[in-house]
Amino acid sequence: MAAYSVPPVEELLSKRVQEMVLHGEEPLGPYICRSGEDVDEKEDIMDTSPIPIIDLNLLSSSTTSDNEREQELEKLGSALSSWGCFQGIAHGISASLLDKIRQVSREFFNQPMEEKNKYAKSVVDFQGYGADPVPEQGQSLDWSDRLFLEVFPEDGRQYNLWPQIPISFREVLQDYSEKMKMVTEITSKAMAKSLKLEENCFLEQFGKQAQLHARFNYYSPCQRPDLVLGLKPHADGTGYTIILQDEVGLQVLKDGKWYTVPKDPTALFVLMGDQMEVMSNGIFKGLVHRVVSNSERDRISVAMFYTPELGKEIGPEDDLVNMDRPRIYKKVTDYAETHWKFYQHGLRALHTAHI
Repeated sequence: MAAYSVPPVEELLSKRVQEMVLHGEEPLGPYICRSGEDVDEKEDIMDTSPIPIIDLNLLSSSTTSDNEREQELEKLGSALSSWGCFQGIAHGISASLLDKIRQVSREFFNQPMEEKNKYAKSVVDFQGYGADPVPEQGQSLDWSDRLFLEVFPEDGRQYNLWPQIPISFREVLQDYSEKMKMVTEITSKAMAKSLKLEENCFLEQFGKQAQLHARFNYYSPCQRPDLVLGLKPHADGTGYTIILQDEVGLQVLKDGKWYTVPKDPTALFVLMGDQMEVMSNGIFKGLVHRVVSNSERDRISVAMFYTPELGKEIGPEDDLVNMDRPRIYKKVTDYAETHWKFYQHGLRALHTAHI
């Protein structure tokens, strides 16, 4: 009998995971990235070391007392230097809009394949519906599908890739993106103030044409969640990333252990990317994270990647460099491109920015 052969990566990537699941196919070849025996018993920790919660309204409201604001800024600084992330509450985006962006996400992924494929990307492109571009040989594939769209600057939008169904998709995404710009402004100012810096310094590093990309993720259930990952472990090449989720599955790495991000339908999960670690001269920590699969239910999330404008040089803030804390990182330009090249090999790129 002929030996069974695994299809090449390009062929696997041309099929959607969601389609494979509907056909009852089990993960094979490059999708298998775990032995089934090495599943960390700490994966499901929920409460022994809770992820910090930050009230963004206390950081931005003119009615907040100085004492309350200082306490919250101290909490924020501690969260980003120890965890590299926080759950943001009272961020100013209505619960109804959060529900709408989750709803249009799910409606898009629930459509027939022929409808979704109208927005399909090639195996080498970023924007559009599909999977991430083909990784280097030997790297695993993620048990997920995604729709990736640039939303800011506006001249980078490829509207031909924005779904026409559901009908409200474009309007909801535009509204959500505008609100997200507001959240990035509040967050960037608060991060600067937590380090006793001028409040606009990080916003100036990101630039007036800072990039904002939306990534809609669909994580299909898997019969063997112990063999696959919805998203392999990595740190983002962004400044920072803001994630809205509907179910648990996202996990963060701290002190060698994986911790599950709790489900909160009204919270935004904010995680530091490598470029924020560079700008803070290593005080804030770029967060390694992953997504685990579930055998019984699917999951969606909407990630907004906030990245400095193209061609803009960024580096450690001068006021964070002193005798006690020498300059750790050099200035870099378009670091996200460097990050992607290493990510394709399953590696982190942060060392390329080290002095």
